[in-house]
Amino acid sequence: MTIQEETIPQTPARPWLPAAMAAFSGFLVVGLLFLLWFGLQQKEIAGTKVVNVPFTKAPDFSLGLFDGSTFILSDALNTGKPIVVNFWASWCGPCADEAPVIQDAFRRTGDKFIFVGIDVQDTDADAQAFMRKYGLTYLNGSGNAGPISVQYGMRGVPETYFIAPDGRLIRKWNTLTAADLEQFLGELQRASGARPG
Repeated sequence: MTIQEETIPQTPARPWLPAAMAAFSGFLVVGLLFLLWFGLQQKEIAGTKVVNVPFTKAPDFSLGLFDGSTFILSDALNTGKPIVVNFWASWCGPCADEAPVIQDAFRRTGDKFIFVGIDVQDTDADAQAFMRKYGLTYLNGSGNAGPISVQYGMRGVPETYFIAPDGRLIRKWNTLTAADLEQFLGELQRASGARPG
């Protein structure tokens, strides 16, 4: 009886394996660096005045309001008052948190500022129900039909733009708290040459 040698198939050489591992490692490092950069950009958006906005002077727009009148930014700037433009939607949870904060500031500041809300990606019926629910009495209209959100580089809702009477964008912010809004209205008044208070 002879013992047959069993042949074990040899694994073919993979000369490309080190290069593939190096390339994969490179992609991983680049991906991590991108995530770190993106995180810092998001931190900047939340922490500085104006970041990732395609303009420094607010683009003019015309907005049909729910009360049947029309708001034109350039006309409002001619009043010499600072303007607060808020993009919102009835289905947006943070917008619901923010709406009473903006309404309260509008009520407290009287005619020192012009507040205007722009409802987007919504139906007029849902928007008006939202306004009734939160008692919104400042100017509001539908931005569904126009390019306003594109002009302003809107990334999502809510977003608020603080505009000086000379048309300069002073600040862009996402979700506002009462403390945020108080601080930013003060900044806006100072930038507008108006006395805070």
